[in-house]
Amino acid sequence: MVETITAEELRDMIDADEDFILYDSRDPESFEDWHIAEAENVEYSGSNDELVGEFDEDDIGAGDTVVTICATGNSAESFAEYLEREGYAHDVKTVEGGMESWSMVYDVAPIATSNDDLVILQLQRRSKGCLGYVVGSKSAGEAALIDVTRASDEFVAAANERGLKVTHVFDTHIHADHISGGRKLANKLDVPYHLGAPAETRDPQFEFDAIEPNDAVELGDVEIKAVHTPGHTTGMTSYLVDDEALMTGDTLFVESIGRTELQFADKDARDGARVQYNTLQNVIMTEPNDVKILPGHFSVTNDGEYVDVTPGQPMFSTVGYIWENNTLIRQSEDEFVEHMFENLPSKPPNYEQVIATNAGEYEPEDESEETELELGPNRCAATEESTVADD
Repeated sequence: MVETITAEELRDMIDADEDFILYDSRDPESFEDWHIAEAENVEYSGSNDELVGEFDEDDIGAGDTVVTICATGNSAESFAEYLEREGYAHDVKTVEGGMESWSMVYDVAPIATSNDDLVILQLQRRSKGCLGYVVGSKSAGEAALIDVTRASDEFVAAANERGLKVTHVFDTHIHADHISGGRKLANKLDVPYHLGAPAETRDPQFEFDAIEPNDAVELGDVEIKAVHTPGHTTGMTSYLVDDEALMTGDTLFVESIGRTELQFADKDARDGARVQYNTLQNVIMTEPNDVKILPGHFSVTNDGEYVDVTPGQPMFSTVGYIWENNTLIRQSEDEFVEHMFENLPSKPPNYEQVIATNAGEYEPEDESEETELELGPNRCAATEESTVADD
């Protein structure tokens, strides 16, 4: 009998480097757009219960474990039953909820701090490369959440498990690749929802608790200071936590920098890149070398490969390391601006509709539409490959 497993159990099998074969039964186009790195594509029709793609039964050994996955779980379950029925595999598992469930798998990674009172937790959405944060004060028992995704319960649970009550919710900017859960969560908890005051340039259709550049929110003795870092968007605001860590949103990543043309376009595109250059050179890189850079994303290829990071492990760098090793940041301004437009990745799927949703201009009909808008990896970096040179 085919066993059903959760997406989290699949994650654990991958992380434990277990020996198994993973088949993705979606159509080839959907598979090429976005899939798990370990998967092989064999198209199977769940509605017709028939094999569509090519499949070589000799690829499965007598003692092999086989796992199947598809978009929502339907065709993968049918394919798993087919493999078992035809005698091709005897240990067959199928992933409940398919890639939709995989898209909502989270890891929680604590970030080491020098202040014993300070708690920083990094929540990693491994399929899309989204990163969000819990920042808390142990003594005050309070926490702020930064860049909360739709899976807001994951953030609240991470805070509560450490005895912290959520008192503030922040977004670094109006996101283009995923739907923010910050505003709805803040309303639900009846706590302030903060954007940097420059976010008014994006004309959000809702009220928020604006935080001016260089102003701070306090959790007991822990300070979260707003740092205006335009470039990815005009309203982009990073948050400096206790002079130890800078949550940079989509301005600066561990392996690359944020693209600028999603907001800045046409004749303004190069102006946006110059704004980004100024932010990197004259704002972020002027912080002390040991300040941790905690980004809003990490890069995941369409093939499901992770660029310069390992899911489940803390993903951060430092100002000093990035200055010494990020080849884009060491370029002249003109070189930087031209480089930003030579090899840009394709834009995030449905990014205009996602921006409209996060700006309060559009309301998806239901959770299914939200899931559809978000499917696939983020494409917020200006490069597909790492721009950080090896030591």
